[in-house]
Parts: sequence; structure tokens; C-alpha cells
Amino acid sequence: MIDRIIQMSLSNRLLVCACAVVLFAYGVSTFSSLPIDVLPNLNRPVVSILTEAPGLAPEEVENQISFPIESVLNGAPGVYRVRSAAIPGLSLVWADFDWESDVYKARQIVTEKLQQASTTLPPDINPVLGPISSIMGEIMLIGITVDSAVTPDANIREIADWILRPRLLAISGVSQVSVIGGDVKQYHVVVDPEKLISHKVALSEVEDSLKASNDNSSGGYIIGPFEEQLTRTLGRFQTQSDIENSLVHRADHEEQVLQVKHLAQVKVGGPLAKRGDAGVNGQDAVILTIQKQPEADTVALTSRIQKELNSLKESLPKGVQLHDSIFRQSRFINLAVSNVQEVLRDGAILVTLVLFMFLLSFRTTIITLTAIPLSITFSLIFFRYLGLSINTMTLGGLAIAIGELVDDAIVDVENIFRRLRGNRLLAQPKPALQVVYEASREVRGSIVFATFIVILVFIPLFAMTGIEGRLFRPIGYAYVTSILGSLIVALTVTPVLASYLLPKMKLINDERDSLIVRTLKSLHKKGLEFVFRFKALCLAATTLFLLSAIILGSTFGKEFLPSFNEGAFTVSLLSPPGTSLPESNRLGKRAEQLLLELPEVTITGRRVGRAENDEHAQGVNSTEIEGEFRDSRRTKAEILAEIRAKLGSIPGTSLNVGQPISHRIDHLVSGVRSQLAIKIFGTELAELRGLAEKVREVASSVPGIVDLYVEKQILVPQIHIRIDREQAALLGLTVQEISETLETALNGRVVTRIIEEQRTYDVVLHMSHLQQQEADTLRRLPIILHNGSYVPLEAVATIEKARGPNTIARENTSRRIVVSANVADRDLVSTVKELQNRVHNEVTLPEGYFISYGGQFESQARASSLIYLLGSIALIGIFLVLYLHYQSINLTLQVMLAVPFSFIGAIFGVYLSGGVLSIASLVGLITLTGIATRNGILLIDHYLHLMTEEGEEFSMSMIYRGASERLVPVLMTALTAILALTPILLGAEEPGKEILVPVAVVIFSGLFSSTFLNLLITPLVFWQFGRPSNLKQRLSES
Repeated sequence: MIDRIIQMSLSNRLLVCACAVVLFAYGVSTFSSLPIDVLPNLNRPVVSILTEAPGLAPEEVENQISFPIESVLNGAPGVYRVRSAAIPGLSLVWADFDWESDVYKARQIVTEKLQQASTTLPPDINPVLGPISSIMGEIMLIGITVDSAVTPDANIREIADWILRPRLLAISGVSQVSVIGGDVKQYHVVVDPEKLISHKVALSEVEDSLKASNDNSSGGYIIGPFEEQLTRTLGRFQTQSDIENSLVHRADHEEQVLQVKHLAQVKVGGPLAKRGDAGVNGQDAVILTIQKQPEADTVALTSRIQKELNSLKESLPKGVQLHDSIFRQSRFINLAVSNVQEVLRDGAILVTLVLFMFLLSFRTTIITLTAIPLSITFSLIFFRYLGLSINTMTLGGLAIAIGELVDDAIVDVENIFRRLRGNRLLAQPKPALQVVYEASREVRGSIVFATFIVILVFIPLFAMTGIEGRLFRPIGYAYVTSILGSLIVALTVTPVLASYLLPKMKLINDERDSLIVRTLKSLHKKGLEFVFRFKALCLAATTLFLLSAIILGSTFGKEFLPSFNEGAFTVSLLSPPGTSLPESNRLGKRAEQLLLELPEVTITGRRVGRAENDEHAQGVNSTEIEGEFRDSRRTKAEILAEIRAKLGSIPGTSLNVGQPISHRIDHLVSGVRSQLAIKIFGTELAELRGLAEKVREVASSVPGIVDLYVEKQILVPQIHIRIDREQAALLGLTVQEISETLETALNGRVVTRIIEEQRTYDVVLHMSHLQQQEADTLRRLPIILHNGSYVPLEAVATIEKARGPNTIARENTSRRIVVSANVADRDLVSTVKELQNRVHNEVTLPEGYFISYGGQFESQARASSLIYLLGSIALIGIFLVLYLHYQSINLTLQVMLAVPFSFIGAIFGVYLSGGVLSIASLVGLITLTGIATRNGILLIDHYLHLMTEEGEEFSMSMIYRGASERLVPVLMTALTAILALTPILLGAEEPGKEILVPVAVVIFSGLFSSTFLNLLITPLVFWQFGRPSNLKQRLSES
């Protein structure tokens, strides 16, 4: 079949060239339409459920809302994990689905389950699904500040809510825009309790009257002989005075007309209990968080958003400023993709130089280089149909492969060139096309088998699951499709171009090799002579190096991923629960000031607490600061260390320092924004808190642990009001009436809404001077009876100070508390193993309690185990494929010697680069296995060709000849692969290259040892063990 493809290509040369041009043009068109992102699609389907429960404490939220919802979701089809958080007045439940689940089907399943749970939920409780988004969906933060000296009356929250947010949500690809900071405009009806008592009016009557006084309706039609007119009753509130003049309906009807203004003061203000705030560069601000839809192109969407912002800036009031560089994911994407594209460019240039250095011919160089653009084009077309984007991983796969894309062409061109030169010396030269066909056919079998082996070794990569599979599979797709493309090019385009350009070359008449080739062959011959003179010594030295590498490799640390260099930072600053919003703001501003003292920090954006309808269960004690760095000579690790040192000086706070995208990956893996999550499960909150503190004490003494933090599930001050049911019944009051009066008086109740110029504002009813009551004054809160008289609250209830949990977190229907940490200056796996051993020995768990370790450690262990298992299976597969090819165990094992040869250099390369083995390093070993085996096939196959096709005897001269004739293609393929990786290694800390560096280190160093030993030791091994009976039989049959 292979011979037929070559023959057909040479018979239809113009058609092949035309197809190549069309393929390239289609690939270029495809490239321009592919989405661009920083990483592959990491969107695990997650459905969030938000349930507002005003007035409920965390215990009631957990028991009445979170637990019933969790119970129906647990075990639902495709659900991997159910998490929840119960905080005052809000339940948040997250259903994490399997990676391959369809998000729309997942939402349908959750909706159906919520219908089942509705019968067990309290009345008027309506769970709402959060918008479809993704863990990497937070693509941009926009800050709004105002210069009060220029525009003192500007309400930036109004601008954010009613100008920016609607315009941004209208952009295709935007999923959600959350607004935090400033004051949401509300109309407050502040009732004077003394006036309620004097007029004998219940608070519920004021509420009912406000609702009844705010309505527009239709009065039907007035129909005339020629036209009809719709009548409208216009009774909705339009101004503040409309609210004040509303009639209050009373039960007794004895007094004169009573209006709201007789009982309350109506004024405009912000929320009574504000739960979030924001700042930019230490100044009060409003921040908009933009989330994209899962499949949206981040770069293109950011461009559309920026265009909209530019048009909006022109219409903003004077003194109002937009800050659109607090966090912008596209900045890292563009920088990372640009860096990897430069790697591709520089690698291609170095490959070109190597080819020309060996071939000393523009024609042979051009023929060989044709494989690069056509193979990449082939991959890009596959990207489109596989649903892949242009990202650091797919481009990284191409960057790693670029040096190997010319391998097939090198072998083909070198052999064609050598055969054409030999043909010129014959008495009756063969036709050029016949020589090209025979030369291509000669090397094609080994190349096809070698390519098949390369694909085979990538099976472990394609079998990876979870986030590690989502991250690294695209490297395999890019690498394998480009290698397949290079094989197709070598079978079709390369022979055609060679037939056009090589036969009439002047160099064909020159029997001598170039000076570089002659020098290399001379050195190679001397090396072979040395090896054959000291056979035992060389074999022993090789074995010793291999054993040393194995021992050295067993000492390596392990980690999941190398750290990124995003050019941005995220700081989580947590003060003790119970800290007020003003105090958290003060601490956050201090943190911003300290950050801005660093010369690298360009801007900071601060978010305190949570925004309305936000899916994050953050209390007002939680502050998150994000910002960007300018270019600096200092390393990222040095800058982050200084941030930890500076912010560590803020008393009473816990600190977590990282980078935006890295934090989001950590959150995707474990549910917390840290590399390591120690989850303690149990029933009693007090016991969980005690165990968490013990774990924290143990972890604090483990070297390498930083940013240690215990989830703040602690007891905070509460006031418990226990209603006396008998006394309430004697006074004609129900528990619900008393509870609603308390809720309205203390927290306020949204009773209706007012519409101003298509803007809707809440009308909030509450009592005066009761927002911050202590227990003593709360006792005198008037409870209005149905007859218009009143009793103090203490007449129907007992009021006492108490303590209760600030939040309750759950996972898979069990309560849990998390101790989170990052790891610095040490590898992840050894740190976690030491921590596990110490926790096991020093922390005693009560019956029914257990600890689970999650985060990158868990992913690393799962991925490495799978790679080792499937890698072993792949090696067995390689053995079987080679055996089918050679029909000889002896020859098969000789070819596979290239694998341990390559591992020697790879292990020493990892050692010199830090001695840490990551999943990226293992991916490099997978790739290296295929490349090394490929080179081993070329040499052994050529020895067999010399004996079976050219009649060479099994002799020392044949060994020398075979090694010499394969020296140039082997060196060229190795050097092109090695030098193509050099641009990655030279900019190891540049954005986009970090995750590729471990891959490049392994391949770069492994190819050095593999090539060196393959050219020197393989001929010796073939000489020593190359005379098995099956080889003799094979030769005799030939």
C-alpha cells in the first residue's frame, strides 16, 4: 500500500503539488477562525443553586434549605460531587458533574431534582440556578472611580448598574456581570415606633398599605363609533412624595385619614446591611466582574468588551474614570500564545540552519522544510474538527514536534540524494523517477513503523482523565496529528519535489560529502573504533550510567504542574469572622497601599464580601485583591515572597498569595483556591474546628507549607429570641407575625418597588434606630397587637446573648472544614506525604470523623499512576509491534535499547533543572520514548537492508558502513529536534512556556544521550548479538 501511494504521487506530480497548495491555503483560513485561549477547555459542568433566605441563621439555612437540596442531588445521574455553604440569609449549593456531561442536560437534571425538593423547602423559598459559566470564565475586572472634587454628585453604582452592566450583558459571549461596591439606591420608609403606638397602627398594616398603593392597571376599553381607547389607572409610585402621601389602612377606621408621612420618614439611601464593597488603588470604587460563556473566545470577546467600553467612556460624567486593567485574562493569553508562537518561529529557523549546515543545498533544504508548514496545516484542520482552540498546550505540542516534522523528509531526501549520486556513477544510469521511487521505497517501511510507534506511546496521554487529561491531551493531539501530517507529506510531496529539484543539481555530480559531514564521519569512525576496542568497558559504563539514573530518579520530588508566570497576582486577606465591613475595608485599603509600594505593581482592585447574586459564599470579613505586574528583573517567586512579607505585617489576618488563573485551577481541582486542601469531615462543628486547629499546628511545622489557613467556621456573637408561645397566643399573636415584625424592624423588608425612567428601586420598610440593637434595647421593641395597643418584645419572648456558627460548609451531604495551604521552595508530593504521616501520628480522630487530602496532590497521584500503568502497557505494545516487524525478539530488544539510552539523559536533565518530576515531565518521557525508538529503528533497519537488499556480509565493514551511512540522517533528526526545543528552554519563566519547559528538558537531554549511545553502542550490540538463528534464516530467505 505504501509503495502504491509513492508510485501514484510520482505519477501525478502536478496534482500532488496542487493539493498541497490547497491544503496550505485551507489551513491558513482555518487558523484565523480558531478560538484563542490560554489553556484548553477546563470547563467541568457545574450547576450552582442560589437560595435567598432573609433572616435565617446558618443553622436554619443548612437544615431547611441546603440539606434538602443536597439530598435530592446526591446520587443524581452524572453528579460527581455536591458542595454547599450556608451563611446568614443565603444557601449556595454546587453540583459538580462528570467532565463529559453536557451542561444543559446537567441543568435539566438539577431543575428536575429541585422540583422534588420543593415540597420539603419552607414557603416562599425559591432556589434559583446560577448562570452558565466556567471556572476560567472570569475574564475581566473593570473598576469605576469618581473624583468627588470634579463631580461630587456622581453615583458610580448607578452608572454601573444601569449604564455599564446592561450594555456589557448585551455583548454576545458574556454570561454574567456582577457588580460590587458603592450603594444600591433604595427608598427607605423609616417608621417611628412611637407614632405607630400613638395611632394604634400595626407595622403589617403599613406594609400592606404600601403594597396596595403602588399599582398600575387597565380599566378596559372605551369604544366609540370610529375608534377605541384603552384606559389606564396610573397609581404606581413615581416620586418620593407619592410614597409619603400613600394612605395607611387601619383595622378600626375610627380616626381621620392617616398617611405614611404621619408615621414614617421617607428617604433615599443605601442598603441597611451592606454585604460587599470594592476599591481601586486604595480608593472607594465599584468593580464589575465579567464572566464569559463556556465556549466563548476569550480574546475576541475581550476585544468586543473593550470596544464597548471605549464608546461608553465618552458618555460618562466628567470625573468618572474606568479602570479596565485590574485583571484581564486576554493579556496573559496574548502574551503566552505570542511567546509560544515565537518558539515555533525560532525553532523553525534553527531547524533550517541545521538542515542547510548538513545538506549545503537550498534545494534539499527547501524540500525538507516543506514538511513543517504542511504538517502544521494538517494539525490545524484537525483542531477544527476536534473542537480544539489555539492555546499554550496545542501550540506547545506543535513546538515540541517541529523538530521532528522534518525527520521523515530528512531520511527521504538524504536517501534520494545519495541514491541519485550513486546512480550517476553507473554505466547505465536508471531514470531519475525510478531512482526517486526506489530510494523513497527503501526507507518508507521503517518510517511508517516508527510513526506508528510514536502514536502508540501517546496512548497513556489520551487515556488521562480529569483536569490533567484536559490539560495534556491537546499536546498529544497536536503532536500526533502533526507527525501524521509529516508522514503523509513524506509519502507524497517530498518524492515529488525531489523528482523536480534534485536530479539536475550540480552537487549530484560531486561524490564528496561536505566538510562538516566528512569531519563528523571521521570523528564517528574513531568513536566506533574506541568502542569496539574496549567493548566490555563501554557496555559496563553504559549500564552504570543507566543504574545511576534509576537511583537518581527515585530521589526526585514530584508535583502536578509547574507554576505559571501570569504577570498578575491574587491576594486573599481574611480577618476573623464577625469583623464589620468598615473594618474589612480599612484592612483592605492598608493592604492595597502596601502592594502599591512594590515597584512591579501597576494597579490593585479590591473586592470585600460578596456582590448581589454572586455565587461565592464570602462574608464581609473576606477581602480579595487582584492586580497586575509590570516587567521586572526580579523573578515571580521573589515578588510573591515580598508580598507575603509585607501583607503578613497586617495584624489579625490570614493570607493567601497566588495568581488568578492558578487559583482558579486549584479551585477546580479541590473546591478551594490553594494547591492543597485538607478536608476534615464529621458531624459536630465544634469538634471539626478543634481537629482543624490541630491539623494546622502540625502543618505549620512541615517545611515548604505556606499560606496556611483554616476555614473560618467559628462561633460569632448572636442574639437568640425564644418566643413564648402561650403568652403570644393569649395576646392573639402568631410566631410568624412576631418573626416578620422582627425581620422588618431589624433588617428591613422590601415591600414594593418604584420605577424611575425604567430603573427599578426597592422600597424598604423598617423601624428607626433599630439596625444595630443590643439585647437590652431590643427587649423594648414594640410589638403592635391587632387592637392597636402594643407590648414590648420581652412580654412574648426571652432575649439572650449567645454564639453560633458564621457559616456551615458541606460536601456530599456531610459537614466539613478545610485546612488549605500552598507549597513553596519544595516539591508538592514529598511535602504532602510528610504532612500525611505527621497528621496520622499526631492527630486522633473521633469515631465517624475522617480526613481527605485534595488539590493538585490528588491529581498528581492519579495522573502519574495512570501514566505509569498505561506507559508499561504501551512499552509492551511497542515490543509487539517491533516483533511483528522484525520477527525477532533479539532485534526487537536491540531497537528498544534506545529507550533506556534516552532515559539516562532525561533523568540527569531533570536533576540539573531542579530535581522535580511533574506530570509535564512524564509527558516529555512519553514523547521521548517514541522519538528514541524511531531513531533505533532507522539504524537496525539499515543494517538489515544492507544484508538483505545489497548482499553485504555480516562483517565489521558492514557495521561501519551502516553506521556511517545513517550518521547524517540520525544526527540531523536529533539536532533538529534538540535545537527546536532550545527557544523553550531559553525563556523558561516567560508566560506560556512554563508548562512546556519540563517537557522540553526531558526531550532535550534525553535525545542527547539517546543519539550519542545509539550511534556508538547500538552498532556494538548489533555486532555482539546480531547473529541469531532467525536472522540467519531471514538472510537465507532473502
